[in-house]
Amino acid sequence: MRQPHKEIPVRSCDTFPVRKVFLLLLLLVFCALAQAAASGQTGGARPGPGPAQRREQQATLIAPEARQPRPAALPSESACAGFIEQAQQQAAGQIVGAEQEAERRVFGEGDLVFVDMGAQGGARVGQEFSVVRPRGRFRSKFSRKSGPLGVYSQELGRLRVVRVRDRVAVARVTVACSDMLVGDLLRPAVSREVPSSRAEVSLDRFAEPTGKQTGRIVLARDGRELVSRDEVVFIDLGSEDGVKAGDYLTVYRPMKHGTLVEYGEEIAASARRGFQSEDFKGGGHSNQAQRVKDIDGSMYGPTVKTPEIKRRRPPVPRKVVGEIVVLSVEGRTATAVVTRVAQEIHTGDAVEVQ
Repeated sequence: MRQPHKEIPVRSCDTFPVRKVFLLLLLLVFCALAQAAASGQTGGARPGPGPAQRREQQATLIAPEARQPRPAALPSESACAGFIEQAQQQAAGQIVGAEQEAERRVFGEGDLVFVDMGAQGGARVGQEFSVVRPRGRFRSKFSRKSGPLGVYSQELGRLRVVRVRDRVAVARVTVACSDMLVGDLLRPAVSREVPSSRAEVSLDRFAEPTGKQTGRIVLARDGRELVSRDEVVFIDLGSEDGVKAGDYLTVYRPMKHGTLVEYGEEIAASARRGFQSEDFKGGGHSNQAQRVKDIDGSMYGPTVKTPEIKRRRPPVPRKVVGEIVVLSVEGRTATAVVTRVAQEIHTGDAVEVQ
């Protein structure tokens, strides 16, 4: 018997799940991208820096002791310090006029001035001079040295020759420490070597004496009586005392120095008889009353006085108020700059070579 023919159902293309096909394509794309990235890292990437390049890229650390020390004084302090010289040097010339002399009588940085030295005097373009103003012979009541210490001269600045004629030259003021006047003197400019500053440490206010040369601060620049850090002072120690540029000195104040008024004894309310109330005044005693020597005796007995205590006491530490460094040295004096202070420094304070 003939079997009936059975039809086999055929699944058409539109019956496949479209979502699965889409996910398969995404998976293929992701695999391709991952493979390309892996090949780029291994074969096509740029080589990294070598050991030498990595060392160069690292930050360089400089030890504190290897750093370049800064100068102990600013260029203006060195060029404008001034000096007290034992024997005055001969001037090379002087300022005799200026381009703007009809409008004003003082001149500063950038101004053109006329000097009385031309080609006949050896002047040439580019030559530099220091402008000084002598103030006369200097004496000090603080110094133990007899006679004048020398001639005090201000340093007003520097100028450079820009044009030379037969007997006169035109110069431009390059550095001005103070106003320049017609008649100020010229000296060949000398470059001073500024000493290096030392490491910043706290000032030892009870430093023991070194036993080396001692002197006094006899003058400060611009006639100041109180000076502080980075200000210029003059001391009565020079080359005859073995002092040289770069020496550090301790500034200290001897006992009783700087006392404005000295009465010799304490001023206080004394114990008086009468007018006190036994109930409210403590029977004549006062917190301001003078101190008695005999604590078991009468309140009217001999009193304790400060001068007596100071006369009998052992040596006490001196009062250290600062530090200076020498910039330049003359015969009997030296020019220095204040580097550290514990308080204000007075003209007349003592100095000692460290």
